[in-house]
Amino acid sequence: MVAVPPGRVMLSDRRTRSSWPVEVASFQLAAFPVTQSWYAQVTGQRPSSAQGDRLPVEGVSWRDAIQFCNALSQHVRLTPAYRIHAGTETAEWDASADGYRLPTEAEWEHACRAGTTGPRYGRLDEVAWYQGNSAGQIHPVGGKRPNAWGLYDMLGNVWDWCWDVYDAEVYGAYRVLRGGGWADEHWSCRASVRRRSHPTFRIDDVGFRIARSTPPG
Repeated sequence: MVAVPPGRVMLSDRRTRSSWPVEVASFQLAAFPVTQSWYAQVTGQRPSSAQGDRLPVEGVSWRDAIQFCNALSQHVRLTPAYRIHAGTETAEWDASADGYRLPTEAEWEHACRAGTTGPRYGRLDEVAWYQGNSAGQIHPVGGKRPNAWGLYDMLGNVWDWCWDVYDAEVYGAYRVLRGGGWADEHWSCRASVRRRSHPTFRIDDVGFRIARSTPPG
């Protein structure tokens, strides 16, 4: 886990042409997306289309991701962050819990930028697997240059699920995805790009990485 310092990020949405500032407290974020081997160790499952221990797990829904976070927390004797409601598309986040969780989209963008202000934290071909260089397939984590804070694959390879609801009034329970994937064109692989999908949606370019709130003291 990488310690991410506190900061302030300006989120924006192209559809509504709006932007809003968010203060981000310090937190911890995994240096890599969750891999297939790690997912299998925790859940006993390998849902991905392309198989490989060091490949990012994909074909996982938002609900799968938060269940993984709770299972990992229980495995290492931390308090699970989520109360998941059976038979529904919703969950509650216990912000006082010390267990693993998904990043908020503000945390994700702040961590992705790592102090930079442009659309990316480096030249696209150097930091991301995307349509222009992926040869039409997913790649092992860590194969591209990390950002200044030591976070790999923040752009490209697989989209990351975030905790947030995208726009409840318009899209209901749809959750936020960030970062772009191996099949996307260059414009999707930018720090500010937001994508949305249903919390049960699964596809071969969507994965996740885990976060944890900074323990008090």
